[in-house]
Amino acid sequence: MSSQQGKRIVFTGGSGKAGRHVIPELLKKGHKVLNLDLAPLPNPDGDGLNPDVFTLKTDLTKSGQVFNALTTHFNFAGFDIGQVPQPPDVVIHFAAHARNMLVPDNKTFEANAVSTYNVIEAASKLGVKKIIIASSETTYGVCFAEGDIEYDHFPLSEDDDMNPMDTYAISKLCGERVARGFARRFGNDIYALRIGNVIEPHEYEHDFPKHVGQPETRKRNAWSYIDARDLGQICDLCVQKDGLGFQVFNATNDTITTTEPTLEFLKKAAPGTKITREMGEWEAPLSNKKIRDVLGFKEEHDWRKYYTPGEK
Repeated sequence: MSSQQGKRIVFTGGSGKAGRHVIPELLKKGHKVLNLDLAPLPNPDGDGLNPDVFTLKTDLTKSGQVFNALTTHFNFAGFDIGQVPQPPDVVIHFAAHARNMLVPDNKTFEANAVSTYNVIEAASKLGVKKIIIASSETTYGVCFAEGDIEYDHFPLSEDDDMNPMDTYAISKLCGERVARGFARRFGNDIYALRIGNVIEPHEYEHDFPKHVGQPETRKRNAWSYIDARDLGQICDLCVQKDGLGFQVFNATNDTITTTEPTLEFLKKAAPGTKITREMGEWEAPLSNKKIRDVLGFKEEHDWRKYYTPGEK
């Protein structure tokens, strides 16, 4: 079942690179959002703060703070309603150390794994029926691998065996396992998004000349990406779609970031990597086929709309 009615959503990490674009997309769909973060939510263009979303400063590694934050008003107007705060309809958990080498590895693992556990536990025990968590493309084991290693096969899909070697990816894989167990225990929907390389609107002009012109630099991202605004659409589709239990979805845009069709390019760039099924002419190697088939995702922000190969 799906519902078009706006939901009350608690979003963690909304002030980060992805969240600052995802939250406005959720607001456009009629949802109400409370941001849990350590910094206020900026406007998507970075000019000032978003006036439509209240940010509650929350340390998600503290379980008491998480339980409290999930039972608070969304803003000061909540005090006028005359009813004590209730748990939200949906929790979307994006907060994390965004990669390795921001803090020591043990702190990366501790913060990411514990915060994800705390959010899933609190939301589940408070009766929240829809939880969406941010996993990562890094779980496929190449992005932060030691040395230049090959993918096992293409396309990369949600059913693949996952064996990453780096701390960040392992912390994300732990989050998926927590989600799977709690969904089984509580019977709620918990969807994990394996988010690709997030591209903000201004990055097409600055980054895509290198991404497209030097494709060897994109191997660690499997020559794939996700537009931050399309990620917002994906989150809304997850909010709408009920009854799937635990699910993993690759959250990427449709196409490869090269000027050559997918199979033609992969034969040159990864000649020893097997192809396990027929692929679309321009299909991204980190495939979003499941999210298109199951949730009906239709990208709005193909990179070719914003950058023409050969431009600088």
